[in-house]
Amino acid sequence: MATLQPLHTETDPTKRYTCPSETSPHRATILGFPSRCSTFPALYTKTCTEIVDLACTIANFEKVRLHVRPEDIPQAQNLVSKRLSMEKEPHNQELNVQLISVATNHCWVRDTGPVYVRDAENTDQRYAVDFQFCEWGNKTGELLYNSSTDKEAALAEEANTDPADWPIMDATRREENTLFARRTLQLENADDSTSPVIRIQSSVRLEGGGIEMDGEGTFMAAESSVLVPSRNEGLSREEVEAELSRLLGVTKFIWVPGREGLDITDCHIDAEARFIRPGVVVVCKPHAKSGAIYWDIYREIREVLDSATDARGRKLQVYDIEEPDPDLMKGDVPGEEAEPSASYVNFYFVNEGLIIPAFGDPVADQKALETLQKLVPEREVKQVAVNALPRTGFDSQ
Repeated sequence: MATLQPLHTETDPTKRYTCPSETSPHRATILGFPSRCSTFPALYTKTCTEIVDLACTIANFEKVRLHVRPEDIPQAQNLVSKRLSMEKEPHNQELNVQLISVATNHCWVRDTGPVYVRDAENTDQRYAVDFQFCEWGNKTGELLYNSSTDKEAALAEEANTDPADWPIMDATRREENTLFARRTLQLENADDSTSPVIRIQSSVRLEGGGIEMDGEGTFMAAESSVLVPSRNEGLSREEVEAELSRLLGVTKFIWVPGREGLDITDCHIDAEARFIRPGVVVVCKPHAKSGAIYWDIYREIREVLDSATDARGRKLQVYDIEEPDPDLMKGDVPGEEAEPSASYVNFYFVNEGLIIPAFGDPVADQKALETLQKLVPEREVKQVAVNALPRTGFDSQ
């Protein structure tokens, strides 16, 4: 593992920044390779394969920095090489996938990693906000943790599984997760010292998947995953909004209620509603088989968005994209997520492209693809098949 050099942290509480939209040009994408303490043994290999498939698909568009625990580098490199051997012209993708050795556990880098912003004065200096990941509001007894009852049951029922091979997500590993954003920036600066990133430590704690911006000052989030004591005890809504306005350049907040405790993320917005471009939003519509609570959340979101205007006073155009049939997503691993989060709006913009999930429902997968192709005709839309990722209790990306 590389020796991490000191990282400059900006401490001026009055300095202001803006957050570009995800559609803005990227230097690279950062991803995380799952560790053996962050998923079920029966899903681990498939989860690793899906992350590598995602990395190699993105590599068609831009560079990928795939963060991997030192002991997992050989496995990750082997999977990358196998995946690229299936490409007709794998050379460019191989050059575009860089394995980064670092202590990491979760593959949910949208949540654990830094959020890149710009100086409000539009200088060339690069900045990134560290929201100090706190295990989604200190949820250390959830399904993915080997120390949880459900995970122990899953380990006990798996044949030829030695629990010693699947370490517990203990305090040391959780601290690695909190430090991941900082270490990511240190390693990025070591790789390219000509354009260093300055870290900004936020007084607000949240996850990147819990917030959504249009790049023009409009912000969307669920109250249940930001304005809650598990993340921001003692901070009022006004204090949270003031800090996010300073850090992200927000001038208009759109809050939806969400549901605290419904899933490990407390209803992250990245699986519920996303900006396609300023003024245009797509919303995840539950499948007909979904439970009543998901329909309640959907109706609440539509009610808020149908009457909302953005930072520039535009009434939002809102489109639905229906989830796949949940019966086609369910697995048979003891303790896994009972209702997998399979949302097509949990996509990712890349340079000149859009990466969306395919969940194995051929009708819904095709309809989602066609809808998003119509909404972003200027981009190449590619689907990546995922099944293990949404079955571990999280959103699909």
